[in-house]
Amino acid sequence: MMKKFLLITLMTTVFLTGGQTMAQALNAEQESIAEVAAYAARGNQEGLKKALIKGLDNKVPVNTFKEILVQSYAYCGFPRSLNALSTLMQVVNERGNKDELGKEPSAKPQGEALTYGTENQTKLVGNPVKGKLFDFAPAIDEYLKAHLFGDIFARDNVDWKTRELATIAMLAVREGVESQLDAHINIGKHNGLTDEEVTQIKTIADKTGNDSLLFGFGEENPYGKYFTGKSYLKPITTTNGVPMYNVTFEPGCRNNWHVHHKGGQILLVTQGRGYYQEWGKPAQELHPGDVVNIPPETKHWHGAAKDSWFTHIAVEVPAKDGSNEWLERVSDEEYNKLK
Repeated sequence: MMKKFLLITLMTTVFLTGGQTMAQALNAEQESIAEVAAYAARGNQEGLKKALIKGLDNKVPVNTFKEILVQSYAYCGFPRSLNALSTLMQVVNERGNKDELGKEPSAKPQGEALTYGTENQTKLVGNPVKGKLFDFAPAIDEYLKAHLFGDIFARDNVDWKTRELATIAMLAVREGVESQLDAHINIGKHNGLTDEEVTQIKTIADKTGNDSLLFGFGEENPYGKYFTGKSYLKPITTTNGVPMYNVTFEPGCRNNWHVHHKGGQILLVTQGRGYYQEWGKPAQELHPGDVVNIPPETKHWHGAAKDSWFTHIAVEVPAKDGSNEWLERVSDEEYNKLK
C-alpha cells in the first residue's frame, strides 16, 4: 500500500511540474529579477516600475535590484542603466523605504583588477577567454577583464548565477546580439542555470515586450479552441469595411490548419518570430516587417516560434459569403521540426 502511495505521489509531482522537479523552476525572486532586467534593457520605465514593485513585494532586496541595474550599463549602456536606477530610487522612496536593503558587497579583492578580473572571467566561462578579436583590439579585452569581471562581477552581494540570469534577460530583448546571448546562456549553465530555467528567462523577457505592442495586447482569444497554446486578440477595426485584428501568440502557440473561403487574408508581422506554412510547402520563418498574402482556398497555419512571442495584424479581405474553415491541429511532431 505504501509503495502504491509513493508511486501516485511521484506521478502527481511529475504531472504538476511538467516532468521537471520543483528545483528546476525559477522562484519568485528569480522571476522578478529577470523581468526587471528585461524592462530595464528595453528602457520601458512604466513596465519597470510595476516589475520593481512586484519584486519588492516578493522580498527581493533593494541592493539586489541596485546591483542588477548598475550591471545593466555593461549590456545596455549608461542611459538605460541611469534611468532604471532613477526609477528604482523613486519606487523605494514612494514605498517609504520600508523594503529590506539586503547585503552590501565585500571589500574589493587586493591587487590589480586585471589580474583578479581575468581569474573571475576564467571561472565564469570555464576556460581562459582568447580570440582574434581581442588580439585585434586588446583594449576591449582589458576593459572586459579589469572592469566588467574585475569590478562588477567581483561585487559579491549578488552571486554569478543571478548575474547571468539577469544578463540573459537583458540580451534576450536586444537586437543583433545573438552570439553574445548564446555565450551568456552557456556561461549561465556553467554557473548552475538549467535549460528549463533559461527557457523561462527568455519567455519572461519576451513577454515584457507585450507592453509595447502597437495596438495593445487584447483579451484571450475567443477562438482559442482552434489554437494550440494561448493567443490574444485585439480588434483594430470593427465597423464595416476591412476587418483587422492584432493577434499575439505566446511561445509555441499556433493555430490549426484552416482555409479562408472566397476572401483571403493578409498578415503584417509587427513583433517577435513566427512561422507561416501552406499545405504541401515548407514553413516560412517570419520577422517584423514581413508581409504574407494568403489567397482564398489555401490551406495554411501560422503562429509563434517555440522560443518567442509573436504578433501580427490579420487583415481580412472582404468577400461576399466569405467564411473560415478550421481543420486539424498542427501536430507536435510537425511543429517540433522547426527551429
